[in-house]
Amino acid sequence: MEIAILGATSQIAKDLIVAFSKQDSHELVLFARRPEAVTNWLTSVDLQERHTVKDFAAFSTEVHFDALLNFVGVGDPAQAAAMGASIFDVTLKYDQMALSYLEQHPLCRYIFLSSGAAYGSSFEAPVDENTKAMVAINNLQPQDWYAVAKLHAECRHRSLAHLPIIDIRVFNYFSHTQDISARFLITDIVRAIRGKTVLKTSADYIVRDFIHPSDFYNLVVALLASSATNAVVDCYSKAPIDKPMLLAAMQDNFGLRYDVISTSAGVNATGNKPHYYSLNTKAADFGYQPGLTSLEGLKQEIQLLLSWGNNPFES
Repeated sequence: MEIAILGATSQIAKDLIVAFSKQDSHELVLFARRPEAVTNWLTSVDLQERHTVKDFAAFSTEVHFDALLNFVGVGDPAQAAAMGASIFDVTLKYDQMALSYLEQHPLCRYIFLSSGAAYGSSFEAPVDENTKAMVAINNLQPQDWYAVAKLHAECRHRSLAHLPIIDIRVFNYFSHTQDISARFLITDIVRAIRGKTVLKTSADYIVRDFIHPSDFYNLVVALLASSATNAVVDCYSKAPIDKPMLLAAMQDNFGLRYDVISTSAGVNATGNKPHYYSLNTKAADFGYQPGLTSLEGLKQEIQLLLSWGNNPFES
């Protein structure tokens, strides 16, 4: 299968590229706004001879692809906050590029990396197949831009029911190759473990469901192998984890030291989300079955990250 990866500088895209590289049934062409960064990264993981890297200017409807995977966007809440409303333009530009290609090649699969944030900013309870997206249309705030950009893209995709487009909503993802300077609870935890410092964290009760890179890869492979359709699926592991259990597990397994304080020091770029995960298991209809719980995946990846010392896969 010939696959175009759009946004190959994305960390989740990089993990997927490494996973695809372990077998020979897929040929990848990697497109990026900074192709030199992708080339340097491929060299660092000894894959420089395995894949072709191109600037987006070289993307053409004249070239055949069996699938397009669109990872263009941001994965760091601080970056999302910094981009502000411009995230609408970036999301639309590269989505339109992919959709124009599909109009010329209607048999080509298109997988778009969406986000659980598309449901809106309120996660007082986990979402499921009956949850409605909530947008404060009369009081939009800067932290809403990312979510609305994803929702807008999903609505556009559902309106094109004749095209084989699947949106994957990612809620929480962690890999040992991740940039641990990003401001998430889990990266704050890893920095504290690695630096032997005391984590200052709020008393807020939250629940998260972290998908492991291997399960994300299995999900993508299942979607590509299924019959062509227009749909959306939510990411999920075998089981989510709440904050008290996460902190206790990190203390027991990695010696995390932490203090619970009255205020949060995190970056709230996409809204407060007490239960940011999904009970919607529609992905199972495509043959996806997660292999790891959130805790199992985190333990594996954090152990790898700590054993590497400095992150060898950073671009």
